[in-house]
Amino acid sequence: MTSTDQRETLPPSPVPARRGRAAARTFAENRLAVAGLVLIGLFVLFCFLGPLIYHTQQVTTDLGSADQPPGPHHPLGTDDVGYDELGRLMAGGRSSLEIGVAAALIATIFGTLWGAVAGYVGGFTDSVMMRVVDTLLALPSLFLLLILSAIFTPSVGLLIVVVAFGAWLSPARLVRGETLSLRTREYVQAVKMMGGGRARAVLRHVTPNAIGTIVVNATFQVADAILLVAALSYLGLGIAPPHADWGNMLSNGTEFVQNGYWWMILPPGIAIIGVVVAFNFLGDGLRDAFEVRLRRPR
Repeated sequence: MTSTDQRETLPPSPVPARRGRAAARTFAENRLAVAGLVLIGLFVLFCFLGPLIYHTQQVTTDLGSADQPPGPHHPLGTDDVGYDELGRLMAGGRSSLEIGVAAALIATIFGTLWGAVAGYVGGFTDSVMMRVVDTLLALPSLFLLLILSAIFTPSVGLLIVVVAFGAWLSPARLVRGETLSLRTREYVQAVKMMGGGRARAVLRHVTPNAIGTIVVNATFQVADAILLVAALSYLGLGIAPPHADWGNMLSNGTEFVQNGYWWMILPPGIAIIGVVVAFNFLGDGLRDAFEVRLRRPR
């Protein structure tokens, strides 16, 4: 049997599988991360499957049912125009999660490509691309978001673009730093020696090996995006009624807090805090898990 045949019959190395099991075990041992993952799952079920079970009318106002406290017909009461608060919490959560996840996904993809290209190419191109990032970082992100939201009519699509516009800078800097380290590795240098193009090196070798940083940052991006959307909506620049998100529910509730209408402010406030904390716990757990996965085997 030739040496080539021997190499072909060798079993795959158990190192990647062992690292994967170690990462999964590390994540499972982090109770806060597991609790965050479970809580996110419950929020998704509540916001997307809940309206299929608990049917409410969230389009036409009903002033005859306005300002009702929690009761048998309205478990979380009604708001000042008669909308059922529990149903509105589901609808508002769906909008908040859609905007947060979509904005974080767009920002992560664009920021990852921007940072990977800048770090891999280097030189003058890197300097110009990162000066763009530094310039945008120097500008107050909330101020830019307020200007864009005031110019254009707020909608789910617009808020996704607006939030993503200010969120891609962080992953760009992080991935650029990872790329500066990864581009000197042997497997990346081998791509150059074999005549591989820059696009192949970035997409097939650099980016996949920075996946830990990318995924962990993406979870924090979701939390930050939800907070930004809530802030914009609280300032009156969110989704226009009758559509809802947790931010405009909270803003509307603060107008009636002196009347003792606690059910208009506590549920959306608790929901915002809960989902943001859950994504942060998940990000911390994933960071620890990826650190174990990338650690050199002894």
